[in-house]
Amino acid sequence: MPHPAQDPQNPQNRRPPHPSAEPPRGDHAATLRRLEKSAGRLAAHAIARMDEQLPWYRAMPPENRSWIGLVAQAGIAAFTEWFRHPEAPQAISTDVFGTAPRELTRAISLRQTVEMVRTTIEVMESAIDEVAAPGDEGVLREALLVYAREIAFATAQVYAQAAEARGAWDARLESLVVNAVLSGEADEGVLSRAAALGWNSPDKIVVVLGTAPNGDSELTVEAIRRASRHAKLQVLTGVLGERLVVIAGGDDDPIRVAKALIGPFAPGPVVAGPVVGDLLSATRSAQAAAAGLKACRAWPDAPRPVLTDDLLPERAMAGDRYARSQLVEEIYRPLEEAGSALLETLSVYLEQASSLEGAARMLFVHPNTVRYRLRRVTDVTGWSPSDVRSAFTLRIALILGRLSNGDRPR
Repeated sequence: MPHPAQDPQNPQNRRPPHPSAEPPRGDHAATLRRLEKSAGRLAAHAIARMDEQLPWYRAMPPENRSWIGLVAQAGIAAFTEWFRHPEAPQAISTDVFGTAPRELTRAISLRQTVEMVRTTIEVMESAIDEVAAPGDEGVLREALLVYAREIAFATAQVYAQAAEARGAWDARLESLVVNAVLSGEADEGVLSRAAALGWNSPDKIVVVLGTAPNGDSELTVEAIRRASRHAKLQVLTGVLGERLVVIAGGDDDPIRVAKALIGPFAPGPVVAGPVVGDLLSATRSAQAAAAGLKACRAWPDAPRPVLTDDLLPERAMAGDRYARSQLVEEIYRPLEEAGSALLETLSVYLEQASSLEGAARMLFVHPNTVRYRLRRVTDVTGWSPSDVRSAFTLRIALILGRLSNGDRPR
């Protein structure tokens, strides 16, 4: 079984003797000698019964089966020593489980360990009449019952400590993955670490950022995990400074993902990045979300959660070069390629405070012509000039597009 790396001198690893267990001195010495002689045979019998009754044991590789055999032998030897000196405190977990490597905790579950211990105890119990000296059957049976209780406590303690250690290690590993994605340093090593955490490489990934609540960050992370399980999402999450970062996979709707996970976030803006196809590309989603979270201060009435694309103008004015490029490439350039009439009509319409009649007078065209061209603008860019928020985005895109044209070589 797993090596808990416990100190036998640690008082937490010691248990007092059962008050009804008598030291096997005097008449019990014969039982002790017979128990010592039978230890090897009992261990072999326990292994044979495991092989016969436990399918998971038969399916294990030989190396792990040999470790389990050593644990069974150590358990019987520890009982013999405990029977010799029941009045002395015993570090049972170290005596029994210290024979196996720590890695065995990942190969053998707690349920399997309980089955192994039960099988060994049953073999020892069935041999009581044979092993005990005449008249000592009751003493040996009672001692075995008390020892079985102690083994149960030791088993629970070993797996609890292993789970705590593994949980702490997994938390540090997950924090490294999340930080690498957010900082743009994700590489193949990050994929390996994520796989070790159970990440199944979904092809739809969204990064959600917001402010972390005050208090224990572990409780916040656990709350995100509960929300993700309810929403059937895979997540990698962590609290980095004041920010709560969630990398969520399994849904192609960023707003739906953010709403499903928004509960543990502190009050304030929560920003969802664009959908990407893999964990390495999640850096793009994370950096867009980080830029959006920074720019959210410029839009106090922003919805919660909000998409990073809805924050393009604020991001551009805050210095986000990716937002600037996106506004130019996704709005200005398509309008430029669609013909000068659309650009001119949109520009005049915005300058005329979104008045159809005013724009028509300035362009010397019928208002219906302006209306038609504005519909074309919406078709080309996806942003409607008649919507106040979209008009603001279009205006910033026009400004940036003109500035970028000034940088072009003539």
